Amino acid sequence: MNKNSISRFGSSMVGRSTVLLGFYFGAALCPRYVLASPIDFDNQPQRQLTAEEKTNINVYESSNRSVININTKATVATGFFLVESPSEGAGSGIVIDKQGHVLTNFHVIEGAEEIQAVLYDGSSHDASLVGVDPVTDVAVLRVEAPAELLAPVQFGSSNDLKVGQKVFAIGNPFGLERTLTTGIISSLNRSLPTRAGRTIKSIIQTDAAINPGNSGGPLLDSGSLLIGMTTAIASRTGQSSGVGFAIPVGTLGRIVPQLITSGRVVRPDAGITRVYQTERGLLVAALTPDGAAERAGIRGFRVVRESRRQGPFVAEFERVDRSNADLIVGVDNVAIDTVDDFLTAIESKSPGDRVLIGVERQGHRLDVPLTLEAERDD
Repeated sequence: MNKNSISRFGSSMVGRSTVLLGFYFGAALCPRYVLASPIDFDNQPQRQLTAEEKTNINVYESSNRSVININTKATVATGFFLVESPSEGAGSGIVIDKQGHVLTNFHVIEGAEEIQAVLYDGSSHDASLVGVDPVTDVAVLRVEAPAELLAPVQFGSSNDLKVGQKVFAIGNPFGLERTLTTGIISSLNRSLPTRAGRTIKSIIQTDAAINPGNSGGPLLDSGSLLIGMTTAIASRTGQSSGVGFAIPVGTLGRIVPQLITSGRVVRPDAGITRVYQTERGLLVAALTPDGAAERAGIRGFRVVRESRRQGPFVAEFERVDRSNADLIVGVDNVAIDTVDDFLTAIESKSPGDRVLIGVERQGHRLDVPLTLEAERDD
């Protein structure tokens, strides 16, 4: 073995010795790790549910099968040339009986050419329109589904609701089926304008999250009872801002039976077609010819024909005489200040009911008995 070869071998041995020493001292300095027992996720102690959580769960489990997803298809004309294009919409609905009747908002199905109802089990069924009431934004559908798949909601009352009372909304926001949100009743007796140009009274305001797709879903109390139907939100973005509105079940109870039996709501009519709202009351301007008000003796504006001679010519013209028009100040001894007050008072009655219209006539206060008629189709 020559010197060079020994030198190379020696360098090799030194290197190996260094590695072995390093391994030895490194092992001595490092702590010893012991594998822990694997975590048993299946046998961890279960936390007890709070009373509030139990209520939330009970309401959802009792009611979610009563909520359906409504999908609509329509054809709309868009653009400068009014080119027809398909349009789709979605909302919620409430099963109200085993015959397949479903409650929803009119604006959910307005203009729809095809309506599909998706039930809790994911099955899709054709739905047809039974009746609508644009004035209150209410519609009733009929779903062609087996009775065993239909779980009617349980009806409650809206007569004794309290601000601060807990409420639950179930719907299909953004297409997310049967989503539960919770909140409280924020206020009662709100007024809500509708697309029909009328105002719905006694609206429930809630801070439960209501988003696009929730319309037509139920508002429930802690006993899983229906107290209203969600219908609108107050928002600048179109998404929930903590101000939602629901039509009370008391209003629905007056409307829905008529929609099922006749397809429309037959409202009482006083035969007064135009009034002017003043600081003192409602000035009667026009009446339905041979209507209830005219037959009762209510007075509106009169059209007076007059003639005037101008030289050899005689000019004839018409003049509106307001001097004899009645000023409506009450209905059934309840003060009336606005048009909404008058409509609410009349629409709380039925055709054939007799009411007392309080008027001021030429400085005198008197009550005029009037028998309400059914609203005319024209």
